[in-house]
Amino acid sequence: MLPGGLVSGGAGCGGGGLCLLRWLGLRLWSRRGTLVFALLWFGSWLFLNGLVLVHRSILSDYCTDDKSKRILQRLCLEFGEGSVTGDMCEDLCVLGLVEYKRCLYYENGKKVIEARWRGNPVILKSKLENFSSYEPLGILDYQDTAEELSPLDVVFYATLEVRNSLGLAEDDEDEGGGGGGSNSSLARLWGKKLKSRDKSYSRAELASLWSLLQQEEYTFLRVLQDLSTHVAKVLGSCGHFYAVEYLSAGHAWDQNIFSLEEVAVSGARGRWTSREMVHRIALSFLDMVGHFDSDFTHKLHLCDIKPENFAIRKDLTVVAIDVDMAFFEPKMRDILDQNCSSDDDCNFFDCSSRCHPSKRRCSARRRNSNLQVICEKIFRPWFSPTLLGAKAGLPLQVELQRAVQECSETDGGEEEREEHGGEGGGEAGQRIQSVHQRLLSILTRLLQEGGASGEGGGAWEEKGHAHTALNF
Repeated sequence: MLPGGLVSGGAGCGGGGLCLLRWLGLRLWSRRGTLVFALLWFGSWLFLNGLVLVHRSILSDYCTDDKSKRILQRLCLEFGEGSVTGDMCEDLCVLGLVEYKRCLYYENGKKVIEARWRGNPVILKSKLENFSSYEPLGILDYQDTAEELSPLDVVFYATLEVRNSLGLAEDDEDEGGGGGGSNSSLARLWGKKLKSRDKSYSRAELASLWSLLQQEEYTFLRVLQDLSTHVAKVLGSCGHFYAVEYLSAGHAWDQNIFSLEEVAVSGARGRWTSREMVHRIALSFLDMVGHFDSDFTHKLHLCDIKPENFAIRKDLTVVAIDVDMAFFEPKMRDILDQNCSSDDDCNFFDCSSRCHPSKRRCSARRRNSNLQVICEKIFRPWFSPTLLGAKAGLPLQVELQRAVQECSETDGGEEEREEHGGEGGGEAGQRIQSVHQRLLSILTRLLQEGGASGEGGGAWEEKGHAHTALNF
């Protein structure tokens, strides 16, 4: 026995074998604990890093006034350094004529800000936050001075970029289409604007122009605004940010979709009831559909049709304000032409085609149409018996509801027309044209019954606005 009464040797362990087992168990538990601790530490490290990444991602798209103001301040610093320019830069950065209002939203890098420019509300947009995030114009790296580039050189490079952005090859643009000046080559029209410049472009002008041309929405709006009353107007730019007109956008939760009170300042509310205004807006939707279907060399497809992507002017003209999902026919075909196992694989948002079982390939031609989706998502909620109340049983209202129902259920897009070998050929294609005419007739008669004067709702005189800097 050792001092203190402790038993030595194997007596205290009940034998040497038991002590050995206890010692081995302690070692095994120590190794197991170490392994468990290591796994817990590694798991916690992964979790915390994932949390940080998610947090950064959320914060990067979290819209704040402080961040928006810093973005614009950085843009003004670049203007002061001579890196960027534009017809809005001096008003924004020197004269203080662009007043910041609020941040609207950030989405996948895109920044959208509300401001007032010379007292008028505008929306500032950029696809990317920083000017340096855009690809520079490569030719500038091989030129001692930007002045060596002639306006004709700029036309060449800009036309290539416009064609690429809109998905139009040169031979596509030269194809025949409907008649009228609106069918001119879009890229060529852009080139004419640039060619009117009688002096060389500065390096800042070229860099700013190139950053804007890399933004599909800017290119789309800027080219089409001289051809269509149904797209938002680009009012100016500074560097990679551009300003578009502020319009009253739609909301799914509003039974009238658009806030009709906001257009009342034009005096229309004094002449028209809310229901008459809805009928005029519906007529403007029909005008827009016909315009996008027929007035360009290629049909223009809207693949994300929802109230938030449209707005109305004070004369009740419908305007497409978010055109990130708008494509001309050649690009639409490229998008739809994919492998498939069923028709569900051939849906691209609101644009769909059919899957050929033998080829296991989606048809490159769209099956549905702009009008069909608008009838389904816009007209059906508008003209439902629930909203119409006691008027739902009136003969013209019943006829309108039936026409809208037929419209929303009628296929007959480009795929069906191609199969029957003609523009508008095929039974379904003729049905969709017929229902378009029926809707037009019924809505016109409803306005006449309501005692409307027949003015407004889609036509207006173009106000003089000039986006002059850089001539683009």
